[in-house]
Amino acid sequence: MKEALLQYAWQHKLFYHNDLCTTNGCPLEVIDTGRLNSDAGPDFFNAKVKIEDTLWAGNVEVHLRSSDWFRHHHDQDNRYQSVILHVVTDCDAVIKRPDGEEIPQLILPLFIDLEEKYALLLQQKPFVACSHMIDKVHPVLLHGWLNALMIERLEQKSSQIEDILQYTGYDWEESFYILLTRNFGLHLNGDSFEQLAKSLPHNILGKHKNNLLQIEALLFGQSGLLDILPEIPGDDAYMKDLQRESLFLRKKYALKPLDGHLWNMLRLRPVNFPTVRIAQLAALIHQSSKLFSKLLENQKINYISSLFCCEPSNYWQTHYSFCHTSRASKKPLGDKTISLLIINTVIPFLFLYGKHKDNLCLQENALELLEKIPAERNHILDGWKALNIKVVSSFDSQALIQLKMNYCDLKKCLQCRIGHVVLTNDRNYLQE
Repeated sequence: MKEALLQYAWQHKLFYHNDLCTTNGCPLEVIDTGRLNSDAGPDFFNAKVKIEDTLWAGNVEVHLRSSDWFRHHHDQDNRYQSVILHVVTDCDAVIKRPDGEEIPQLILPLFIDLEEKYALLLQQKPFVACSHMIDKVHPVLLHGWLNALMIERLEQKSSQIEDILQYTGYDWEESFYILLTRNFGLHLNGDSFEQLAKSLPHNILGKHKNNLLQIEALLFGQSGLLDILPEIPGDDAYMKDLQRESLFLRKKYALKPLDGHLWNMLRLRPVNFPTVRIAQLAALIHQSSKLFSKLLENQKINYISSLFCCEPSNYWQTHYSFCHTSRASKKPLGDKTISLLIINTVIPFLFLYGKHKDNLCLQENALELLEKIPAERNHILDGWKALNIKVVSSFDSQALIQLKMNYCDLKKCLQCRIGHVVLTNDRNYLQE
Protein backbone atom coordinates (compact mmCIF):
# COMPACT_ATOMS: atom_id res chain seq x y z
CA MET A 1 0.00 0.00 0.00
CA LYS A 2 1.07 3.58 -0.65
CA GLU A 3 0.95 6.19 2.11
CA ALA A 4 -0.87 8.50 -0.30
CA LEU A 5 -3.81 6.06 -0.37
CA LEU A 6 -3.95 5.98 3.44
CA GLN A 7 -4.02 9.80 3.54
CA TYR A 8 -6.72 9.81 0.88
CA ALA A 9 -8.83 7.29 2.81
CA TRP A 10 -8.55 9.34 6.01
CA GLN A 11 -9.33 12.62 4.20
CA HIS A 12 -12.46 11.25 2.52
CA LYS A 13 -13.54 8.98 5.39
CA LEU A 14 -13.24 5.84 3.27
CA PHE A 15 -12.97 3.49 6.24
CA TYR A 16 -15.29 1.59 8.56
CA HIS A 17 -16.40 3.86 11.40
CA ASN A 18 -18.08 1.38 13.74
CA ASP A 19 -16.27 0.13 16.85
CA LEU A 20 -13.07 2.06 16.24
CA CYS A 21 -10.43 1.71 18.95
CA THR A 22 -6.91 2.97 19.53
CA THR A 23 -4.12 0.41 19.60
CA ASN A 24 -4.39 0.60 23.42
CA GLY A 25 -8.04 -0.52 23.24
CA CYS A 26 -9.67 2.88 23.94
CA PRO A 27 -12.95 3.56 22.06
CA LEU A 28 -12.44 6.21 19.37
CA GLU A 29 -14.87 8.29 17.29
CA VAL A 30 -13.79 10.44 14.33
CA ILE A 31 -15.64 13.76 14.42
CA ASP A 32 -13.63 15.67 11.79
CA THR A 33 -10.66 14.34 9.80
CA GLY A 34 -9.23 17.87 9.50
CA ARG A 35 -7.74 19.84 6.63
CA LEU A 36 -5.05 18.30 4.41
CA ASN A 37 -1.69 20.05 4.73
CA SER A 38 0.41 20.01 1.55
CA ASP A 39 3.37 21.78 3.19
CA ALA A 40 5.83 20.74 5.90
CA GLY A 41 4.37 19.58 9.21
CA PRO A 42 1.55 17.21 10.19
CA ASP A 43 -0.58 15.76 7.39
CA PHE A 44 -3.91 17.13 8.68
CA PHE A 45 -4.69 20.27 10.66
CA ASN A 46 -7.63 20.98 12.96
CA ALA A 47 -8.96 17.44 13.28
CA LYS A 48 -11.36 16.38 16.03
CA VAL A 49 -11.57 12.92 17.57
CA LYS A 50 -13.25 11.60 20.69
CA ILE A 51 -11.20 9.07 22.69
CA GLU A 52 -13.25 7.48 25.47
CA ASP A 53 -15.08 10.50 26.93
CA THR A 54 -12.56 13.18 25.94
CA LEU A 55 -12.85 15.35 22.81
CA TRP A 56 -9.46 16.09 21.29
CA ALA A 57 -8.78 18.88 18.75
CA GLY A 58 -5.45 19.12 16.95
CA ASN A 59 -3.42 17.59 14.16
CA VAL A 60 -3.21 14.10 12.68
CA GLU A 61 -0.18 12.38 11.15
CA VAL A 62 -0.52 9.45 8.72
CA HIS A 63 2.14 6.75 8.15
CA LEU A 64 2.14 3.18 6.92
CA ARG A 65 4.06 2.05 10.02
CA SER A 66 4.33 3.55 13.48
CA SER A 67 8.12 3.40 13.27
CA ASP A 68 8.03 5.87 10.37
CA TRP A 69 7.42 8.51 13.06
CA PHE A 70 10.98 8.02 14.28
CA ARG A 71 12.41 7.46 10.80
CA HIS A 72 11.17 10.94 9.86
CA HIS A 73 12.43 12.38 13.19
CA HIS A 74 9.00 13.73 14.17
CA ASP A 75 9.81 12.96 17.80
CA GLN A 76 12.41 15.75 17.62
CA ASP A 77 10.31 18.27 15.68
CA ASN A 78 8.15 20.72 17.66
CA ARG A 79 5.75 21.09 14.73
CA TYR A 80 4.42 17.66 15.75
CA GLN A 81 3.79 18.59 19.39
CA SER A 82 0.08 19.16 18.67
CA VAL A 83 -0.53 15.76 17.01
CA ILE A 84 -3.52 14.10 18.71
CA LEU A 85 -3.66 10.89 16.65
CA HIS A 86 -1.28 8.76 14.59
CA VAL A 87 -3.09 6.87 11.78
CA VAL A 88 -1.30 3.75 10.49
CA THR A 89 -1.79 0.33 8.89
CA ASP A 90 0.89 -1.38 10.98
CA CYS A 91 1.52 -0.51 14.64
CA ASP A 92 5.11 -1.62 15.19
CA ALA A 93 6.17 0.96 17.80
CA VAL A 94 4.97 3.18 20.63
CA ILE A 95 5.38 6.80 19.55
CA LYS A 96 5.74 9.98 21.55
CA ARG A 97 5.50 13.72 21.06
CA PRO A 98 8.67 15.84 21.32
CA ASP A 99 7.78 16.45 25.00
CA GLY A 100 7.80 12.67 25.63
CA GLU A 101 4.02 12.12 25.94
CA GLU A 102 2.64 9.03 24.19
CA ILE A 103 0.36 9.62 21.17
CA PRO A 104 -2.77 7.50 20.59
CA GLN A 105 -2.65 5.43 17.40
CA LEU A 106 -5.36 4.06 15.11
CA ILE A 107 -4.98 1.18 12.66
CA LEU A 108 -7.29 2.45 9.94
CA PRO A 109 -9.80 -0.17 8.71
CA LEU A 110 -10.06 0.78 5.02
CA PHE A 111 -13.11 -0.14 2.98
CA ILE A 112 -12.38 -3.66 1.82
CA ASP A 113 -12.30 -2.92 -1.94
CA LEU A 114 -10.54 0.47 -1.82
CA GLU A 115 -6.98 -0.83 -1.96
CA GLU A 116 -7.92 -3.31 -4.69
CA LYS A 117 -9.52 -0.59 -6.85
CA TYR A 118 -6.53 1.69 -6.41
CA ALA A 119 -4.07 -1.08 -7.27
CA LEU A 120 -6.13 -1.85 -10.39
CA LEU A 121 -5.95 1.78 -11.50
CA LEU A 122 -2.18 1.87 -11.05
CA GLN A 123 -1.70 -1.37 -12.98
CA GLN A 124 -3.73 -0.24 -15.99
CA LYS A 125 -1.71 0.24 -19.18
CA PRO A 126 -4.23 1.85 -21.57
CA PHE A 127 -4.28 5.53 -22.56
CA VAL A 128 -5.55 6.45 -19.07
CA ALA A 129 -6.08 4.16 -16.07
CA CYS A 130 -9.83 4.84 -15.88
CA SER A 131 -10.50 4.16 -19.58
CA HIS A 132 -12.97 1.43 -18.61
CA MET A 133 -15.06 3.82 -16.48
CA ILE A 134 -14.66 7.34 -17.83
CA ASP A 135 -17.66 7.10 -20.15
CA LYS A 136 -19.85 6.54 -17.07
CA VAL A 137 -18.72 9.76 -15.33
CA HIS A 138 -21.47 12.40 -15.33
CA PRO A 139 -20.85 15.28 -17.78
CA VAL A 140 -21.47 17.83 -15.00
CA LEU A 141 -18.50 16.53 -13.01
CA LEU A 142 -16.31 16.27 -16.10
CA HIS A 143 -17.18 19.84 -17.17
CA GLY A 144 -16.40 21.22 -13.71
CA TRP A 145 -13.12 19.30 -13.53
CA LEU A 146 -12.01 20.52 -16.96
CA ASN A 147 -12.73 24.12 -15.93
CA ALA A 148 -10.57 23.66 -12.84
CA LEU A 149 -7.81 22.02 -14.90
CA MET A 150 -7.79 24.90 -17.38
CA ILE A 151 -7.30 27.42 -14.57
CA GLU A 152 -4.59 25.17 -13.12
CA ARG A 153 -2.82 25.07 -16.49
CA LEU A 154 -2.93 28.86 -16.79
CA GLU A 155 -1.59 29.21 -13.25
CA GLN A 156 1.22 26.81 -14.16
CA LYS A 157 2.11 28.85 -17.23
CA SER A 158 1.81 32.04 -15.18
CA SER A 159 4.46 30.71 -12.82
CA GLN A 160 6.85 30.28 -15.76
CA ILE A 161 6.09 33.82 -16.92
CA GLU A 162 6.81 35.14 -13.41
CA ASP A 163 10.35 33.77 -13.75
CA ILE A 164 10.80 35.72 -16.99
CA LEU A 165 9.31 38.87 -15.43
CA GLN A 166 11.79 38.66 -12.59
CA TYR A 167 14.59 38.29 -15.13
CA THR A 168 13.49 41.48 -16.96
CA GLY A 169 12.69 43.50 -13.85
CA TYR A 170 8.97 43.22 -14.61
CA ASP A 171 9.25 44.71 -18.08
CA TRP A 172 6.06 43.24 -19.57
CA GLU A 173 6.89 44.05 -23.20
CA GLU A 174 10.38 42.54 -22.96
CA SER A 175 9.05 39.48 -21.12
CA PHE A 176 6.36 38.97 -23.75
CA TYR A 177 9.02 39.13 -26.48
CA ILE A 178 11.12 36.48 -24.69
CA LEU A 179 8.25 34.00 -24.28
CA LEU A 180 6.94 34.65 -27.78
CA THR A 181 10.40 34.00 -29.21
CA ARG A 182 10.71 30.83 -27.15
CA ASN A 183 7.42 29.54 -28.54
CA PHE A 184 8.60 30.12 -32.11
CA GLY A 185 11.01 27.27 -31.42
CA LEU A 186 8.32 24.77 -30.47
CA HIS A 187 9.50 21.92 -28.22
CA LEU A 188 12.73 21.03 -29.99
CA ASN A 189 14.31 24.49 -30.22
CA GLY A 190 12.41 26.37 -27.53
CA ASP A 191 15.41 26.71 -25.21
CA SER A 192 17.63 27.99 -28.02
CA PHE A 193 15.04 30.56 -29.10
CA GLU A 194 14.72 31.77 -25.51
CA GLN A 195 18.51 32.17 -25.28
CA LEU A 196 18.39 34.11 -28.55
CA ALA A 197 15.79 36.53 -27.16
CA LYS A 198 17.69 37.02 -23.91
CA SER A 199 20.91 37.75 -25.83
CA LEU A 200 19.22 40.36 -28.02
CA PRO A 201 17.06 42.88 -26.11
CA HIS A 202 13.79 43.92 -27.69
CA ASN A 203 14.72 47.61 -27.62
CA ILE A 204 17.68 46.99 -29.95
CA LEU A 205 15.39 45.34 -32.49
CA GLY A 206 12.97 48.25 -32.07
CA LYS A 207 15.62 50.70 -33.24
CA HIS A 208 15.71 48.88 -36.59
CA LYS A 209 11.99 48.20 -36.89
CA ASN A 210 11.72 49.80 -40.34
CA ASN A 211 14.55 47.77 -41.87
CA LEU A 212 13.72 44.09 -42.26
CA LEU A 213 17.22 43.13 -43.42
CA GLN A 214 18.75 44.62 -40.28
CA ILE A 215 16.26 42.81 -38.04
CA GLU A 216 17.13 39.56 -39.82
CA ALA A 217 20.84 40.36 -39.48
CA LEU A 218 20.48 40.93 -35.74
CA LEU A 219 18.52 37.72 -35.16
CA PHE A 220 20.51 35.46 -37.48
CA GLY A 221 23.75 37.01 -36.26
CA GLN A 222 22.89 36.37 -32.62
CA SER A 223 21.75 32.83 -33.41
CA GLY A 224 25.32 31.92 -34.30
CA LEU A 225 24.09 30.21 -37.46
CA LEU A 226 25.97 32.65 -39.69
CA ASP A 227 29.21 31.79 -37.91
CA ILE A 228 29.09 28.10 -38.83
CA LEU A 229 28.35 28.63 -42.53
CA PRO A 230 30.68 27.30 -45.20
CA GLU A 231 31.77 29.81 -47.83
CA ILE A 232 28.88 31.84 -49.24
CA PRO A 233 28.33 31.39 -53.01
CA GLY A 234 29.43 34.44 -54.99
CA ASP A 235 26.00 34.96 -56.53
CA ASP A 236 24.09 34.93 -53.19
CA ALA A 237 23.68 38.69 -52.75
CA TYR A 238 21.19 38.34 -49.87
CA MET A 239 23.56 36.26 -47.76
CA LYS A 240 26.44 38.65 -48.37
CA ASP A 241 24.29 41.62 -47.35
CA LEU A 242 23.01 39.72 -44.32
CA GLN A 243 26.50 38.82 -43.15
CA ARG A 244 27.81 42.35 -43.70
CA GLU A 245 24.94 43.89 -41.71
CA SER A 246 25.32 41.27 -38.98
CA LEU A 247 29.01 42.01 -38.44
CA PHE A 248 28.38 45.77 -38.37
CA LEU A 249 25.49 45.53 -35.87
CA ARG A 250 27.31 42.99 -33.70
CA LYS A 251 30.18 45.44 -33.32
CA LYS A 252 27.88 48.44 -32.84
CA TYR A 253 25.97 46.85 -29.93
CA ALA A 254 28.85 44.71 -28.59
CA LEU A 255 26.75 41.58 -29.03
CA LYS A 256 28.01 38.11 -28.20
CA PRO A 257 26.32 35.46 -30.41
CA LEU A 258 25.17 32.02 -29.34
CA ASP A 259 26.91 28.84 -30.37
CA GLY A 260 25.47 28.02 -33.80
CA HIS A 261 25.56 24.30 -33.00
CA LEU A 262 22.80 24.72 -30.38
CA TRP A 263 20.11 24.50 -33.01
CA ASN A 264 18.38 21.23 -33.79
CA MET A 265 17.46 20.42 -37.39
CA LEU A 266 16.79 16.72 -36.89
CA ARG A 267 13.24 15.31 -36.96
CA LEU A 268 11.88 18.66 -38.14
CA ARG A 269 9.78 19.40 -41.18
CA PRO A 270 11.60 21.99 -43.34
CA VAL A 271 8.92 24.60 -42.58
CA ASN A 272 9.89 24.30 -38.89
CA PHE A 273 13.64 24.71 -39.45
CA PRO A 274 15.01 27.36 -37.07
CA THR A 275 16.16 29.40 -40.09
CA VAL A 276 12.56 29.67 -41.34
CA ARG A 277 11.22 30.38 -37.85
CA ILE A 278 13.79 33.14 -37.28
CA ALA A 279 12.89 34.69 -40.65
CA GLN A 280 9.19 34.62 -39.66
CA LEU A 281 10.00 36.16 -36.27
CA ALA A 282 11.94 38.94 -38.01
CA ALA A 283 8.95 39.63 -40.27
CA LEU A 284 6.63 39.79 -37.24
CA ILE A 285 8.88 42.25 -35.39
CA HIS A 286 9.21 44.33 -38.58
CA GLN A 287 5.42 44.42 -38.96
CA SER A 288 4.28 44.80 -35.34
CA SER A 289 6.33 46.47 -32.65
CA LYS A 290 5.17 46.58 -29.00
CA LEU A 291 2.85 43.62 -29.55
CA PHE A 292 1.86 43.27 -25.91
CA SER A 293 0.64 46.87 -25.71
CA LYS A 294 -1.55 46.25 -28.76
CA LEU A 295 -3.00 43.13 -27.15
CA LEU A 296 -4.01 45.11 -24.07
CA GLU A 297 -6.02 47.46 -26.30
CA ASN A 298 -8.05 44.77 -28.05
CA GLN A 299 -8.66 41.12 -27.17
CA LYS A 300 -10.86 40.20 -30.14
CA ILE A 301 -9.66 36.94 -31.67
CA ASN A 302 -9.75 38.25 -35.26
CA TYR A 303 -7.68 41.29 -34.31
CA ILE A 304 -5.12 39.22 -32.41
CA SER A 305 -4.79 36.73 -35.26
CA SER A 306 -4.26 39.59 -37.73
CA LEU A 307 -1.27 40.83 -35.72
CA PHE A 308 0.51 37.55 -36.44
CA CYS A 309 -0.21 37.45 -40.18
CA CYS A 310 3.19 38.08 -41.73
CA GLU A 311 5.51 36.70 -44.39
CA PRO A 312 9.32 36.52 -44.31
CA SER A 313 11.45 38.30 -46.91
CA ASN A 314 11.64 37.14 -50.52
CA TYR A 315 14.80 35.08 -49.99
CA TRP A 316 12.87 32.69 -47.77
CA GLN A 317 10.25 32.06 -50.43
CA THR A 318 12.88 29.94 -52.20
CA HIS A 319 14.93 28.75 -49.20
CA TYR A 320 14.49 26.68 -46.03
CA SER A 321 18.12 27.13 -45.01
CA PHE A 322 21.05 29.32 -45.99
CA CYS A 323 22.50 29.00 -49.49
CA HIS A 324 20.32 26.01 -50.52
CA THR A 325 17.64 26.88 -53.05
CA SER A 326 14.30 25.04 -52.89
CA ARG A 327 11.07 25.09 -54.83
CA ALA A 328 9.34 28.45 -54.46
CA SER A 329 6.68 28.50 -51.73
CA LYS A 330 5.33 31.21 -49.48
CA LYS A 331 6.07 30.71 -45.79
CA PRO A 332 3.72 32.87 -43.75
CA LEU A 333 2.85 31.91 -40.20
CA GLY A 334 0.11 29.31 -40.69
CA ASP A 335 -3.20 29.25 -38.86
CA LYS A 336 -2.06 26.34 -36.69
CA THR A 337 1.15 28.14 -35.68
CA ILE A 338 -0.71 31.38 -34.95
CA SER A 339 -3.20 29.49 -32.78
CA LEU A 340 -0.36 27.86 -30.82
CA LEU A 341 1.33 31.23 -30.29
CA ILE A 342 -1.93 32.70 -28.99
CA ILE A 343 -2.59 29.69 -26.73
CA ASN A 344 0.92 29.48 -25.28
CA THR A 345 1.94 33.15 -25.22
CA VAL A 346 -0.89 35.65 -25.61
CA ILE A 347 -3.50 34.05 -23.37
CA PRO A 348 -1.23 33.24 -20.39
CA PHE A 349 0.24 36.76 -20.53
CA LEU A 350 -3.17 38.45 -20.62
CA PHE A 351 -4.39 36.22 -17.79
CA LEU A 352 -1.38 36.98 -15.58
CA TYR A 353 -1.40 40.70 -16.38
CA GLY A 354 -5.07 40.76 -15.38
CA LYS A 355 -4.17 39.11 -12.07
CA HIS A 356 -1.37 41.59 -11.39
CA LYS A 357 -3.63 44.57 -12.15
CA ASP A 358 -6.74 43.13 -10.43
CA ASN A 359 -8.46 43.26 -13.82
CA LEU A 360 -11.01 40.45 -13.76
CA CYS A 361 -12.35 41.44 -17.18
CA LEU A 362 -8.94 40.83 -18.78
CA GLN A 363 -8.69 37.41 -17.12
CA GLU A 364 -12.15 36.49 -18.41
CA ASN A 365 -11.25 37.71 -21.90
CA ALA A 366 -8.20 35.43 -21.85
CA LEU A 367 -10.36 32.43 -20.97
CA GLU A 368 -12.94 33.35 -23.62
CA LEU A 369 -10.21 33.42 -26.25
CA LEU A 370 -9.54 29.74 -25.55
CA GLU A 371 -13.15 28.94 -26.40
CA LYS A 372 -12.84 30.72 -29.76
CA ILE A 373 -9.76 28.85 -30.95
CA PRO A 374 -10.25 25.35 -32.42
CA ALA A 375 -8.68 22.48 -30.51
CA GLU A 376 -5.16 21.46 -31.48
CA ARG A 377 -4.49 18.10 -33.07
CA ASN A 378 -2.01 15.76 -31.40
CA HIS A 379 -1.71 12.19 -30.10
CA ILE A 380 -2.94 13.12 -26.60
CA LEU A 381 -6.18 14.57 -27.93
CA ASP A 382 -6.60 11.63 -30.31
CA GLY A 383 -6.50 9.40 -27.22
CA TRP A 384 -9.26 11.36 -25.49
CA LYS A 385 -11.40 11.35 -28.62
CA ALA A 386 -11.08 7.56 -28.78
CA LEU A 387 -12.73 7.50 -25.33
CA ASN A 388 -15.62 9.62 -26.69
CA ILE A 389 -14.49 12.74 -24.84
CA LYS A 390 -15.54 15.84 -26.81
CA VAL A 391 -12.63 18.08 -27.83
CA VAL A 392 -14.03 21.14 -29.59
CA SER A 393 -12.10 24.25 -28.54
CA SER A 394 -8.61 24.90 -27.23
CA PHE A 395 -10.22 25.32 -23.80
CA ASP A 396 -11.13 21.62 -23.97
CA SER A 397 -7.81 20.54 -25.45
CA GLN A 398 -5.62 22.46 -23.01
CA ALA A 399 -7.58 21.14 -20.01
CA LEU A 400 -7.33 17.57 -21.31
CA ILE A 401 -3.59 17.92 -21.95
CA GLN A 402 -3.23 19.14 -18.36
CA LEU A 403 -5.21 16.14 -17.10
CA LYS A 404 -3.18 13.63 -19.11
CA MET A 405 0.28 15.02 -18.40
CA ASN A 406 -0.13 16.11 -14.77
CA TYR A 407 -2.50 13.44 -13.43
CA CYS A 408 -2.95 10.38 -15.66
CA ASP A 409 0.68 9.95 -16.71
CA LEU A 410 1.83 10.45 -13.11
CA LYS A 411 -0.84 8.08 -11.74
CA LYS A 412 -2.25 10.85 -9.53
CA CYS A 413 -5.68 9.20 -9.45
CA LEU A 414 -6.13 10.19 -5.80
CA GLN A 415 -5.92 13.88 -6.70
CA CYS A 416 -8.22 13.56 -9.72
CA ARG A 417 -11.98 14.13 -9.47
CA ILE A 418 -12.62 11.35 -11.97
CA GLY A 419 -10.35 9.01 -10.02
CA HIS A 420 -12.24 9.90 -6.84
CA VAL A 421 -15.58 8.95 -8.41
CA VAL A 422 -14.15 5.66 -9.71
CA LEU A 423 -12.55 4.76 -6.37
CA THR A 424 -15.56 5.67 -4.23
CA ASN A 425 -18.18 4.45 -6.71
CA ASP A 426 -20.01 7.75 -6.10
CA ARG A 427 -23.49 7.19 -7.59
CA ASN A 428 -24.14 10.95 -7.64
CA TYR A 429 -21.65 11.29 -10.50
CA LEU A 430 -21.87 7.93 -12.26
CA GLN A 431 -24.29 7.14 -15.07
CA GLU A 432 -25.67 3.69 -15.74
